[in-house]
Amino acid sequence: MAEPRWLNEKEARAWRAFIAAQRVVNSRIEQQLQRDAGIPHTYYEILVRLSDAPDGRLRMSELAIATLGSRSRLSHAVNRLEQYGWVRREGIESDRRGQVAILTDVGRQKLVDSAPGHVEEVRSAIFDALTPEQVEHLFDICTALAENTDQDR
Repeated sequence: MAEPRWLNEKEARAWRAFIAAQRVVNSRIEQQLQRDAGIPHTYYEILVRLSDAPDGRLRMSELAIATLGSRSRLSHAVNRLEQYGWVRREGIESDRRGQVAILTDVGRQKLVDSAPGHVEEVRSAIFDALTPEQVEHLFDICTALAENTDQDR
């Protein structure tokens, strides 16, 4: 077995800073959405993804990929969103096993009502602390990390 590729001092410092920032930002976003909208960030993200999709519709498999969630976890979340009347599901005629999640008018209104507080918290938690140059660096770094999908390692 090969020797681990240990982190050097700068990498270890960056890793710890990344973990701390991720925890702080995620916690703030989750708390704000729970407090002001009564929903977890996962539900908000599903509503956003559907809102951005043509006709507010996405195949469940595409929605799972877009939200980086497992199909079973997504199915549970969509069940809850259906109970609230924010999303509905339809079968796909050409694919007996496939389903489409559809954003309802009530779900779209929930998103409209929740968005201002959410965006303000995102701005406060992230962008107010950064210079315009740092925002560009953040974009570049996050894009590189998101594109590093080599999971065969």
